[in-house]
Amino acid sequence: MGYYDDMYEKTERRKRRDLGVGKMVMTSVTSAVIGGMVVLLMLPAISKSGYIPAIQSGASAMAMGNSIMPTAVSQPISVNVDTATVRAVEKVENAVVGIVNIQKQTDMWSNQSSNVETGEGSGVIFEVKNGKAHIITNNHVISGAQKVEVYLASGDKVDAKILGADPLSDLAVLEIDGSKVTSVAELGDSSTLKVGEPAIAIGNPLGMKFSRTVTQGIVSSLNRSMPVDLDEDGQPEWELDVLQTDAAINPGNSGGALVNMYGQVIGINTMKISKEGVEGLGFAIPINDVKKISAQLMKDGKLVRAYIGITPRDLTNIPRYHWTETLHLPDNVNTGVVIMNTEQFSPAAKAGLKEYDVITKLDDTDITSSAQLRKYLTLNKKPGDDVVVTFYRDGFKKTATVKLSQQRGGNN
Repeated sequence: MGYYDDMYEKTERRKRRDLGVGKMVMTSVTSAVIGGMVVLLMLPAISKSGYIPAIQSGASAMAMGNSIMPTAVSQPISVNVDTATVRAVEKVENAVVGIVNIQKQTDMWSNQSSNVETGEGSGVIFEVKNGKAHIITNNHVISGAQKVEVYLASGDKVDAKILGADPLSDLAVLEIDGSKVTSVAELGDSSTLKVGEPAIAIGNPLGMKFSRTVTQGIVSSLNRSMPVDLDEDGQPEWELDVLQTDAAINPGNSGGALVNMYGQVIGINTMKISKEGVEGLGFAIPINDVKKISAQLMKDGKLVRAYIGITPRDLTNIPRYHWTETLHLPDNVNTGVVIMNTEQFSPAAKAGLKEYDVITKLDDTDITSSAQLRKYLTLNKKPGDDVVVTFYRDGFKKTATVKLSQQRGGNN
């Protein structure tokens, strides 16, 4: 190989070497730029994840070569929380108590009796008067009890006296020593409620282990009617008007408070529909009904029901054949109460009502069932009051004024 050939070969090797180095340098620079851009793009996501402090607006920057590195400024993070629910719960939670039903049971082998806790529920302290505190709860919570104990929010346990109870309305009023009571619930007005407004349930689901549990939902409906058939004969004795809510209500919540966003009690939780595939169907007795009934229970120990003296039967339970052939009803009469029997010397008999008369109205209120008739007389009338009865006899519409007396026996 000649001199020029040798020089040419060296020159070509140097060019190839310099070209390789140049490519490496360009690759490194390009990688660095791309890497920096990726990091900058990922900074917000990384800061949200908590791996590095968030970069606040107004943060200072530090120059490093050709790069700008932000330095985070530590600032307190403020979280906006709607405290209305918290305030409502704080206002009423200490007035919600636990109630234990204690009954005597006899051991089969020793024949000895002992007190046994047979059920737990909830209650609401609604007043303290003359050193005594009064509690609203459900009748089924204290039914059959030989002794009732109340657990206060402080953890103190006190004995309770049953002032009054009514199985049809499922309400009871208890009395305890008021010296350890520190909080009384404010009773609201259930007539002002609207469907969709928030509702908070407070009680003791599954017993005292989960005392004063709070759940939240909405008022799902204002006008639900639940038939009460105590003797299970298929003829309800009462219609329990209830509020419907999707706030979680479980066994042990019975007798607890349904509360609005002002911390006022708007209902007394009473039941939940427990069927497979059914969720969010809880019910509470409207507080306006509770006020009226609890006042009677405290005064008389029971609901003093006005007595009219008939044996009723729902028209809807009568075969339709008899609507026209026996009762001779007009086509526009589809609901009402058929008189099966009128007791001798009763208020109804004295007013001239008799068998096969179909009652459709008491005063200005439409009556569609026996349970509704009983409820109207119980909540709106007292012994000695008059009631105007609208009824159909042999196809003709008539009215009669009945002077009610005090209920006796099992009829209305």
